Amino acid sequence: MTETSIPRAEQSLDEEETATLAVDGDDTEADDTEADDDTDTAAGTRVKKAVSEGDLFRQSEIAADYVEGLLDILDYDGDIDELVAAGRPMVEVVGERLQNLVGQRGATLEALQELTRLAVFRQTGTPSRLLLDVGGYRANRRKELAAVAKNAVEKVKEYGEPVRLEAMSAFERKCVHDVVNAMSGVASESEGVEPARRIVVRPAD
Repeated sequence: MTETSIPRAEQSLDEEETATLAVDGDDTEADDTEADDDTDTAAGTRVKKAVSEGDLFRQSEIAADYVEGLLDILDYDGDIDELVAAGRPMVEVVGERLQNLVGQRGATLEALQELTRLAVFRQTGTPSRLLLDVGGYRANRRKELAAVAKNAVEKVKEYGEPVRLEAMSAFERKCVHDVVNAMSGVASESEGVEPARRIVVRPAD
C-alpha cells in the first residue's frame, strides 16, 4: 500500500482541534460525505431534519454576530459575510493579517468553527452544519486536496494497489472523497479514528 503525504497549505489561516462539540454531523461515519443533519430514532434509524432556507440564513446571521464579537475581543479587523450555500449556512471573514485565526493546517479555524456552531445551537436549539472560512483558506485548501486526490487516483490506476493518504480533518476528507467519487474505476473510504482518521483510495470493486 502506498503512503501519500498532503502538501502543507502555504497560508496559515483556519480551523480546529480544540473543541469537538457534538453539534454537527461532519465527523460521524457518514462523516466525510457531510450528509444533511439527522437524528437517531429509538429504532436506530436515521431521520433527516428539514431545515428551511430562512432557518439556515438565520443560523448564518447568528454565527456572523458571534464571529464579529470574537474579532472585536481579539482586536482583528475583517469584513464578515453571511450566506447560505449548498444547503448549509456559511460565514466568511475577509481581511488582512488574519493568519492566526487559521492556524497550522487550519486547526484554529476548526476550533473557531465549532465554537461558532455551539453559539448557534445555544440560540436555536438546532445542531448546525455551519461552515466558517477565514481569508479564503478553505477554497485554497480544496484546490490542494483536489491535486492530492488526483495524484492518488493516478497511482491506483497505474499500480492497481490502494493508496493510503495522510490523516486529515473531516473537511479535508470530504474534499478528497468528492474528487475520487467523481472519477471512474476508483473508490475511497475512511479508516481509523480521530485525530488519525485518513482516506484510502483503492480500485473500484
